[in-house]
Amino acid sequence: MSTSLDTLQAAQVIGGDSLKARLASAERRNKIRAFLLVVPLLLFLGVTFFGPIASMIGRGFEDPLLPDNLPLTLEALADWDPSTSPLPPDKAFRALGEEMLIAHKAHLLGRVATRLNYAKGGMRSLVTKSGRKIKRLAKAKLPADDKAWRTALLKVDKRWGKTIYWATIKNVGHRYTLNFYLRSFDLGRDLTGAITKVVENQRLYFFNGANSVWQRTIWISFLVTAFCVLLGYPVAYLLATLPLRTSNLLMILVLLPFWTSLLVRTTAWIVVLQSEGVLNNLLIFLGLIDHRVQLIFNRFGVVVSMTHILLPFMILPIYSVMKNISPSYVRAARSLGANPFSAFWRVYFPQSVPGIGAGGLLVYILALGYYITPALVGGPKDQLVSYFIADHTTHTLNWGLAAALGGILLVGVLIIYAVYDRLVGIDNMKLG
Repeated sequence: MSTSLDTLQAAQVIGGDSLKARLASAERRNKIRAFLLVVPLLLFLGVTFFGPIASMIGRGFEDPLLPDNLPLTLEALADWDPSTSPLPPDKAFRALGEEMLIAHKAHLLGRVATRLNYAKGGMRSLVTKSGRKIKRLAKAKLPADDKAWRTALLKVDKRWGKTIYWATIKNVGHRYTLNFYLRSFDLGRDLTGAITKVVENQRLYFFNGANSVWQRTIWISFLVTAFCVLLGYPVAYLLATLPLRTSNLLMILVLLPFWTSLLVRTTAWIVVLQSEGVLNNLLIFLGLIDHRVQLIFNRFGVVVSMTHILLPFMILPIYSVMKNISPSYVRAARSLGANPFSAFWRVYFPQSVPGIGAGGLLVYILALGYYITPALVGGPKDQLVSYFIADHTTHTLNWGLAAALGGILLVGVLIIYAVYDRLVGIDNMKLG
């Protein structure tokens, strides 16, 4: 009898273990199946989103142009100390002359000269001029030894006798470097390679006072966000408290800008704000001004147009939160003796803060990276950092500096996101 009972209990244990194993196996298969369904999306995001971002950030640290085209010159300059010797050894002159000749024949010298010119003005003309003269010299007879190369290069252009030009080649000649990120903050390297501020007339991004690109971008984005909160909150409150039929009709007006091209909306503000535009004509007709005022191609036009374009991104999150706030809370506060303002400020407003936070975060991040609107309605001193990123990728072709600016902007956005998560909490974000 005891033996039969022990056998039954053992069978139950084995059966239970078998059931757990089968359940675990089924769950594992379900997870694998779910992961396989998501794999195409992950691959798509990797190729179209994460891959380009990683490539952009990496390009801000990588600078292979000089190491690939002037390797012998950089090798000859490796042990040269500009603080103790004004000019590099003779072998550096020879290496540079021979490699400029090779690069000129391969039609790569212009790219090398342009890269050097980013670090020191005048390098492009010096390198291209030297390349042309060395090519003509090669048709006759090239210098025989290192010392003859020194004499030949100094004869080609006396600037090769100045320390700054050789130091520039040495400082720029690192394959992996922080030079682009330093330049994004108006920093560079002196003759010894130490980090220092660039000359005053070349400061643009950080050490240019109130007109610094980074300070301007942060300030304009803050102004636009603040105006969007001031204008969007009453609209969202009105939509949330009106009868459903009326609020739905008004919501169409809020969503209507999404159905219109961004370029059309921006150029419409040019028509409205220009000197001969609608607003100036109206102000003169009403007698509020005696002469036409400049409302476009300045900071005012940028803030007004960006606020108009980004306003729906503020209204919708606030509205989605307000719609879920029960009106009974305010009625209860009123019934307990609170006046209308106190009931709103102490009961209703705190419940709408998550919507303000979500809308503010969304608008601020969008404003940081805005390009089209400031480019069209702003003046030269009103362009945001995105304008300079586009300019470096399409005009100056300084992809390294563009990647560095983009990388810094990305890190800034992530910091803002982290601060928001710390203070408010991402779990409290509500976008509707």
